[in-house]
Amino acid sequence: MKTTDLLVVGGGPAGLATALGARRHGLKVTVADPARPPIDKACGEGLMPDALAALRELGVDLPFNAGAPFRGIRFLGYGSQVEAQFPDGTGLGIRRTRLHEILVRSAEDAGVEFLWGRQVIGIEQDRAWAGGERIAFANLAGADGGNSQVRRWAGLDERSREGMRFGFRRHYRIRPWSDSVEVHWAPGGQIYVTPIAQDCVCIALLVRRQNLRLDEALRLFPAVEKRLNGAAAIAPDRGGTSAFRRLRRVVSGNIALVGDASGSVDAVTGEGMSLAFRQAAALTEAIACGRLEQYQQAHERIRQGPDRMTSLLLMMDRSDALCHRSLKALACKPHIFSSMLAAHVGECSPAALAVALCSLSWSFLTA
Repeated sequence: MKTTDLLVVGGGPAGLATALGARRHGLKVTVADPARPPIDKACGEGLMPDALAALRELGVDLPFNAGAPFRGIRFLGYGSQVEAQFPDGTGLGIRRTRLHEILVRSAEDAGVEFLWGRQVIGIEQDRAWAGGERIAFANLAGADGGNSQVRRWAGLDERSREGMRFGFRRHYRIRPWSDSVEVHWAPGGQIYVTPIAQDCVCIALLVRRQNLRLDEALRLFPAVEKRLNGAAAIAPDRGGTSAFRRLRRVVSGNIALVGDASGSVDAVTGEGMSLAFRQAAALTEAIACGRLEQYQQAHERIRQGPDRMTSLLLMMDRSDALCHRSLKALACKPHIFSSMLAAHVGECSPAALAVALCSLSWSFLTA
């Protein structure tokens, strides 16, 4: 029977970050996943500066030539636009498959053992079954995504909040026209435009309608449609769900959840990766000091800021009138948007953010 200090179920970015964090603490780590790398997923493919910083703390310094750097965020819609730069650092647009390749190679170099093509089919208190093989573990990390089987096995599926939207992604062969990530707002959803190479952009659609597809949706975003006119779509479209899910607990005995398995924020925040990497660091720190229960509190702290931003942006998504007035207010007071972005990437205090939101509320009322 194979033995390991930490069995990670799921070999996506969250699972690989957890494995890297555990190896930095000297733990023996095994990762099992039924897929084989590189693993793709429908996502906006933009890593914010705080996500890159969290990766560096895990020992992975992504080269900027692996994708395309971006310096800020721009909101456009309803006749208004507002832009802010990151106060410190630069984001990186990178293909999901390229990111996965880099993380896998880093984990291999760190001494992580992989069981690719092996699905974990059951767990007990200190052992699991993967591809007909028994694995004894001291701790187990469930990093198997939003539909986590580990979460159900561990009895951690109780939720305190949940909301669901739908996402679709396509790549276009075209030179990026902006060095910021653009978020275009229209009734019913948003389109993200992320530069991911010198000659390629990622178009990601987020909507409440499950049957709405990119070709139809682009007509709701004429500015994006005009930019893409004549550009060739490359690689197949990918779709998936974008969930705002919060769990009551993420730890049970020697089992803990990380990444989307532990709950998620809507993709509108762009913070999914940052959350996963920070959770991975907190989880492996708790395991290393022999106090896994500390991860529950750390997980809740990590979620606080992204949860607030998710609630705010989804409120705008649900009301066209509110979205219209909010964008107009932000365009009139761009320093408020700068403060919000700084808080979003951890470069602004809660007090400063509160002042900015109060100012936004007043601007909203008088817009």
